[in-house]
Amino acid sequence: MAVRNLSTQRSLKEMVKTFGLPRIIIVIFLITLWGISMSLEIPFGQLLSDTLVRWGMNGVLVLAMMPSIMAGTGLYFGLPVGIICGLIGGLLAIELNLTGFAAFFGAILFSLPLSAIAGWGYGWMMNRLKGSEMTVATYIGFSFVSLMCIFWAMAPFKSPEMAWPIGRGLRVTISLAGRYEKILNNFLSFSVFGVMIPTGLLLFFLGMCLLVRFFFTTKTGLALKASGENPRFSSSSGVSVDKMRIVGNIFSTILGSIGILVYSQSFGFLQLYTAPLFMGFLAAASILIGGASIKKASITHVLLGTFLFQGLLVVALPVANKVATLGSLAEISRIIVSNGVILYALAQKSGE
Repeated sequence: MAVRNLSTQRSLKEMVKTFGLPRIIIVIFLITLWGISMSLEIPFGQLLSDTLVRWGMNGVLVLAMMPSIMAGTGLYFGLPVGIICGLIGGLLAIELNLTGFAAFFGAILFSLPLSAIAGWGYGWMMNRLKGSEMTVATYIGFSFVSLMCIFWAMAPFKSPEMAWPIGRGLRVTISLAGRYEKILNNFLSFSVFGVMIPTGLLLFFLGMCLLVRFFFTTKTGLALKASGENPRFSSSSGVSVDKMRIVGNIFSTILGSIGILVYSQSFGFLQLYTAPLFMGFLAAASILIGGASIKKASITHVLLGTFLFQGLLVVALPVANKVATLGSLAEISRIIVSNGVILYALAQKSGE
């Protein structure tokens, strides 16, 4: 009996060490919130449906963190750079009067060259600022958003769906109704026991995960991973570490541009001006909650972290609204929950 108890204790310790204590705490917290929501008669099926939608719509943005981390430049706080490239692609699709899947995939196609060029410039700058990448990346992201606010106010787009009726410039929020709103969410979607499964959205997200995983099995992907883990050894083996860092940031920027289009089609709007400002922090918090660190990340970290983070937000906000009946208290509760989760994730050393 004593041997069996000792074996069980060792197994539990190994499980805690493998999965990570922070993840276990967050999972317990999420399950607790689910229990509270059911006791408050909040429809559990609707909560799970919303969680799956938010998992898929935010997943590619979180995935954009991975190549940058693996390349050795840390968390991709320059995500707003990729997001803006994706927004431009989405605007071009509307300007050309595209609809349906043609509009969605056209927007992706338009954003690819822009994000590749922007990613190259971003990676080049990261090579000149080694040791301070994440700090400088934050300023780059903020500065690029501010610069693009000027562009949005002067952009020469003519479509009445985007332009202000008087004067020049683009609207702050542009509806995708009649274009590609929820085109992935509704594709092959079905309901099981009151839970709506956004099949197309999840398939696209998982497909992007498989694409990233395949990339890291190629010669370039392996060289990128090696240069991030051990730059000196990689350099002595003939690998150009600086080149791999640029490739990683190009890949992250491309994923960011695709991610915002996936997010926008699910949200139903393109949001310009200052909307992309803090999206890098949300994506970073998600992948850190999943178990990633500033030097190591995997597809599992992306999948788990995005689900946990979005699940907490989806469940916590209705519970806060039920408990705090006053509108102002509910809003305060929402801010505490969302920002508290981010702070908790960023405070974990090496994702442990």
